[in-house]
Amino acid sequence: MKTWIAFWNILLKDIRTYYLKPPNISWGLVFPLAWAGMFFIKSGTGLESIPRVLPGLVAVSVLFGTTSMLAVTVTFEKKNRSFERLLLAPVAFEILLLAKTSGAIVFGTANAFVPIVMALFLSDLSQVSWSALLPAVLLIAIASTFLGLFIAVAVSEVFEAQTFSNFFRFPMIFLCGLFFPIASLPVFLKPLSYALPLTYGADMLHGAVHGEHFIPYALDFSILSMFCIALFAASLWNIRRKWIV
Repeated sequence: MKTWIAFWNILLKDIRTYYLKPPNISWGLVFPLAWAGMFFIKSGTGLESIPRVLPGLVAVSVLFGTTSMLAVTVTFEKKNRSFERLLLAPVAFEILLLAKTSGAIVFGTANAFVPIVMALFLSDLSQVSWSALLPAVLLIAIASTFLGLFIAVAVSEVFEAQTFSNFFRFPMIFLCGLFFPIASLPVFLKPLSYALPLTYGADMLHGAVHGEHFIPYALDFSILSMFCIALFAASLWNIRRKWIV
């Protein structure tokens, strides 16, 4: 019981202190919506193309929301040494990091539904498979959060975390099939696409929204789950190497 009380208190503290700050809102919500607007202006397409663009917009909202969150919370607390004090708490190390990341997962999942709610008023989404879309959004949020955690524990400044996050985020927009099919990429870039976790999340979203995906849904789910586990384990190893051992 004490473990879960500690978990809840850490989560509430992060919500009050960090989650609704302007940088998180701007990167998590404004940027993806601006990206969608640029896409519509460039392509000249109308509202009928919303179901085609929606999976990419949802994934980008989750990706930028979660990674921006961890870049602020973890990096800022490391700089002020409050993160090190938190590591001394009598709470299991894994539970502590899950508490630090749960808020970003929730925030990222909520971000996903901003474009979805907007699309409900602008387009017909009756063909969407919600039973497939919800697990896809959750897994993308978890994988993106753990990617953000891995980056945040490796640097010492917020601007460094944002810079390194962009090193991963912007290539994912073009390589993971969010807005452009992977089949249309040059042959030498395709292996890189399959090495990125968002490729499998985007494929799940495309299958859920308009029924077009090139990897079996169960395989997408399994590979993305393995990415989540691997990124979390890598973050645990990095923190133990720097602060505990």
